[in-house]
Amino acid sequence: MKQYSLLLAVFLSAIGMQAQDARSFSLNLYGGYNFSDELDYDGYSATIEDGFQYGAGFEYFFSTNNSVELKYLRSDVKIPFYGPLGSQVNAGNDKGAFNFILADFTHYFDTGSNLLPYLGAGAGVSILETPQGGSGTYFAWDVKGGVKIKTASTVSVNINAYLQSMSAAVGESYYWSYWVGPVAVDDYISTFQFGLGAVLSFNFKN
Repeated sequence: MKQYSLLLAVFLSAIGMQAQDARSFSLNLYGGYNFSDELDYDGYSATIEDGFQYGAGFEYFFSTNNSVELKYLRSDVKIPFYGPLGSQVNAGNDKGAFNFILADFTHYFDTGSNLLPYLGAGAGVSILETPQGGSGTYFAWDVKGGVKIKTASTVSVNINAYLQSMSAAVGESYYWSYWVGPVAVDDYISTFQFGLGAVLSFNFKN
C-alpha cells in the first residue's frame, strides 16, 4: 500500500506542474531520425538517405510559455550522386554530413497538466560536408511541433516531429531582357527532410 501511495503522490505532483516559467532556461539534448529526400537538377540527381540526427541546444524562456533557443544539430548520411544516364558518380565515396546551427522561437500551450504541446520555427545556417571532402555554408530553416512532458524533477522529455530545409545556389539560368539583353539568374535547390525525434531537457530557473 505504501508503494502505491508513493506512486500516486509522484503522479499528482507531476500533473500539477503547468506553465513553463518566465526567466527559466533549459539545456536540451536532441536525438532524431531523418527520412530521405531526393534532389534533381539539370539531368543530375542526388539522394539524401535516411539517417540519425543528434545535437544540443540552449533554450531561454523570456516570457511564460515562450522561448528562444540556439541549437546545433548534426546528421552523418550517405549522399549518392547520379549522372544523366543514371549511374552513380561518387560510388564508394558518398558519405557526407549536415550541420545545422539554428535560432528557434517556440510557443508552449498550457493545458493545465504536465503535458505542454508546442509549435516552433527557426532559421540559421547549414554547413554541408560533401562526400568529396568539400564544404559549404547555406541558409537553413526548420519548423517543429510536439509535446513536452514535464515531471516533478528538473528533467523533462519532448516528443516531436520536424521539417528541416537547406537552400544552395547550384548554377545560373539566362533570360533575355529587352533592355539589357541576357540576364543571369541564380538557380537554387532545396532539401526538405522530415524527421521524428525526442529531446531530453534539463530545466532550471533563475
